[in-house]
Amino acid sequence: MSLWITTVAPLLQKLHGPRTPFREDRLRQAFHLAEQLYEGKEHWTEVPLIVHALGVAQVLAPFEPDEDTVIACLLQHALETRKVTLSELEEQFGPVVRRIVAGIHLLSHVTMRGRRNSIEDLRVMLVSVSDDVRVILIILCERCYALEHLFLLPADDKKHLSRDVLNLFAPVAARLGIHSLKQRLESLAFPVVYPADAESIASQLSRLHQRRGSFLPDASVLLQGALAEQSIVAEVQGREKFPYSIFNKLRLKALSQAEQLPDLFGMRVLVKTEEECYRTLGLLHRMGTPMANRFKDYIAFPKPNGYRSLHTTVAKLPGVPDGVLVEVQVRTFAMHREAEFGIAAHWSYKEGGTSGQAMRRAQLHRVLTQQQALEEGDGLAPSLADHIFVLTPKGDIVELPEGATPLDFAFQIHTQLGLGFRAARVNGAIVPLDYQMENGDVVEVLTHRVPQPTLEWLQLLKMASSRSRLKRYLYSLHREEFVARGRTVLNDELRRLHLPPLDNDLAVLRRYDGKALTFSEREDVLMKLGQGSEKVGPVLTHLDALAGARLAQAPRRISRLPSVGQRVAVDGGMSMPVRYAKCCKPEAGERGEIVGSVTRRGEVIVHCASCRMLRHGNPERRIGVWWREEEPKEPKVAPRPVRQRGKALARAKK
Repeated sequence: MSLWITTVAPLLQKLHGPRTPFREDRLRQAFHLAEQLYEGKEHWTEVPLIVHALGVAQVLAPFEPDEDTVIACLLQHALETRKVTLSELEEQFGPVVRRIVAGIHLLSHVTMRGRRNSIEDLRVMLVSVSDDVRVILIILCERCYALEHLFLLPADDKKHLSRDVLNLFAPVAARLGIHSLKQRLESLAFPVVYPADAESIASQLSRLHQRRGSFLPDASVLLQGALAEQSIVAEVQGREKFPYSIFNKLRLKALSQAEQLPDLFGMRVLVKTEEECYRTLGLLHRMGTPMANRFKDYIAFPKPNGYRSLHTTVAKLPGVPDGVLVEVQVRTFAMHREAEFGIAAHWSYKEGGTSGQAMRRAQLHRVLTQQQALEEGDGLAPSLADHIFVLTPKGDIVELPEGATPLDFAFQIHTQLGLGFRAARVNGAIVPLDYQMENGDVVEVLTHRVPQPTLEWLQLLKMASSRSRLKRYLYSLHREEFVARGRTVLNDELRRLHLPPLDNDLAVLRRYDGKALTFSEREDVLMKLGQGSEKVGPVLTHLDALAGARLAQAPRRISRLPSVGQRVAVDGGMSMPVRYAKCCKPEAGERGEIVGSVTRRGEVIVHCASCRMLRHGNPERRIGVWWREEEPKEPKVAPRPVRQRGKALARAKK
C-alpha cells in the first residue's frame, strides 16, 4: 500500500480546513517528486528520507501550516539529492516554496555529521534566514522528529545532537514563544545530555507522588465547579513542572530537592475574556492564600515574545494537600493558543497583504537578533535572555535585562541616582539589594544625601554599564592615593635605571606612544600604576620623552642605543637590563635574527626569532633588539698595527 494512502492522505484530511485550504493535485505532485528524489536515501538518523519528511509534517500539523509550507516540508531535502535545482522548484511550485526550501537547506548543516559550525555561527545563520517564520518552524519540527529517532546512532552522536538542542533550538523556540515545541525538545534532549540528573528528578517525583497522591485532577474539578458557580465557563488543567525546567530551577536556586520549588505543581485556567481572567484571579485569592511577591500580570505587561497570562501562587486551595503550593496560570483561550504556538499563531500569510508579511518578518528578525551570545563554561544550556519591563513611580517604562536588580534600575535611570542608592521599594515593599526584578514591577529608589557606594555593589550589579559607572566613581574617590602610589613606583624604576625622577609637570609622561597627554591623562597613567592594573616596565617602553633624549644625541640615527656592557642594542631610547634567554641561547651560535621581550621587572630578554617559547609570550611586550656592530677601537686593547709590529720584532729576535 502506498505512502500516499497510508500517511499523506490522512495528514491532508487532518490539515484541510477553512483557514488552510489545500489543492490536492499540487500536494500530490510535491509528494511524488519527493518520493522520486529520496528513493534509496536515508536521513542521518538512518530513517528513510521520505519517512523522515512525512514525520516532520506530522509534527508540523498542529500549527495549521499553509499549502506552501507543507510542500516545502516534503521537499526540505530536495537540494541535498543534487537532482533538482532551486530554479526548477520555483518553476513547479512558485517563489514561496523556493524561498522556504532554500532557507531550510542553508540550515541543514546543523547536524552532527560533518558539522563545521559553532553554536554562535548557527545563531547567525538562523538570523540570516529569519525573514520567514516558516523556515524556523520547519527546522524546529525537524529537530523534534530527529530526537525521537536517535536509537540507531552512537552514544556520542546522540549527546552531541541533544546538547545542540538544549543550547540552540529549544531557546530559539522559547524566544519565539512556541512553548509546545520548546517543552517537547527539552523533554527529549534532557535525559540524553544529563542522564543522572534526569533519573534523580524522576525518582524524586515518583516518591513525591507516592506520598502526596495524584491531587491535581480533583483540585482542578473543584476549581472548575467554583468558577461555574460564578457563571465563569472555564477549562481547568492540572500540570506538573517539566523535568528540564526543574533541573534548571534547582541549579539556579542551589536547591537539591524538587519539592522545594514553589511552582512544582500548577493549574492552568482557560476562560473566554480578559475580564473573566481578573475575576478568576479574585476567586482564587479568596479560595486560598496567595503568596506575597508571587503574582505576575503578563496581560497588562506582556513578555517581549508576546506571552500573556496571569500568574499567582496560592496555598490551601481546595483539594490540595496542606503545605503544597500551586502556581495557577489564568489566560483566555486565544492567549493559550499564542502561548503554545507563539509567533507561529499569527501566520495567516494570505491575510494582511505584503505589509502584513513585512511586519511579521521584521518582528521575527527583531526577536532573533535580541539573543545574547551563548555562554560557555559548565555546559549548562545558555539562555537567549529576555528583557523585562519595569515602571518608575511616575509610570515611565524602563527596559532591563532579565535578572537585573534595583541597583541596575537606579544606574539605568541616572548615574547619580545609582551612586546615592540607599534602598529600593518594589511594589510598595522594601526589597534586598540582590532582588531580581520581574516584569511589571513598580520600582522606587530611596537615596542618601551623600553617596555611599561600596565595592560589594560590583558583585550585585548585573549590567556591565552599571558596573563601569560605579568603578569610575570608586576610583575617583581614591584617585590622589593611587596617583601618589604610582608616582613612587615610577620614580623607583627611573632611579634604578639611573634616570631623573618625575618633575611637578610629569614632563616625562607628556607624550605616550606619540600622543600628547593632558596633565589629567598623565595622572591617569600614574593611577593605573598605583592600582596595579599596569606594570611599570611596559609603561616605560611607551614614553616618547625617554626615547627623545637619545634622539637629541644622535639625530640622524633611529633611537637605538646599545645596552651598557652588552653586545645587543635595544630599541626605545633608554638603558635597560638585558640578558639572554636560556631556552634558545641566542649568544651561543652565529648572530641570527633576534627579538626582545620586556619582563614585568623591566628587563629585556633576548630570544632567537625562531624560538618556540617566544610564540607563547605576549606580543605587546616585544621590543626591537639587534646585534651591535663591533666598535673600531676597543679600550684597553692595543691597536692592530702595534700588535703586528710586536710580532715582527719577536720574529726578528729569533
